[in-house]
Amino acid sequence: MALDIVGAGLGRTGTLSLKYALELLGFDKTYHMLEVGNYADHRDMWSAARRGEAVDWDTMFADFRASVDWPACDFWRELSEHYPESKVLLSVRDPERWYASIRNTIHLSTAAGLNAEDDAERERAEWANWFIWETNFDDRMDDKDHVIGVYEARTEQVKAAIPSDRLLVYETGSGWDPLCEFLDVPVPDDPYPHVNTTEEFRERFGRRQRARD
Repeated sequence: MALDIVGAGLGRTGTLSLKYALELLGFDKTYHMLEVGNYADHRDMWSAARRGEAVDWDTMFADFRASVDWPACDFWRELSEHYPESKVLLSVRDPERWYASIRNTIHLSTAAGLNAEDDAERERAEWANWFIWETNFDDRMDDKDHVIGVYEARTEQVKAAIPSDRLLVYETGSGWDPLCEFLDVPVPDDPYPHVNTTEEFRERFGRRQRARD
């Protein structure tokens, strides 16, 4: 199975909602960070890719028709070249709101995991810290201007590299219409998914923290 859709948008640009939306549209399954732990060898494969080593993308995505979110979004260029018939989906949102969401959710969770007593949890956090925060943002997540600058520069890189007829810049919250038009599929009767808000994430995170205390 080849990827029909390569997601280039960073985490916290509505990527989990987008995963569910794409699966409702028939692009089942859609790869997301949630999938990494479901495959014993995937974290090692992503680590190899990050180090610049060759990766068998067809094996990685054998069960999938689309990708969104980290870790795949960091390899949008490689994946769009490997799957030349694919369309590229760049999910975006207001940079200030994106930064606030990142800081209050997944970066917060990673930082807490680095101090976890559980070895497996700490190892996952160390991997995420290296793969996402150190590599993408120079481990400068407290520097708002730097992080937003990286985000905005990356958006422009994708837009410059991918022909407009192959690219959808999808504003978070835009609903079905632009997505379905781009993918040439009917608009479903189901409402567009809206999941994993900052409030929901913080509630889950708080429950996990209280369970450890």
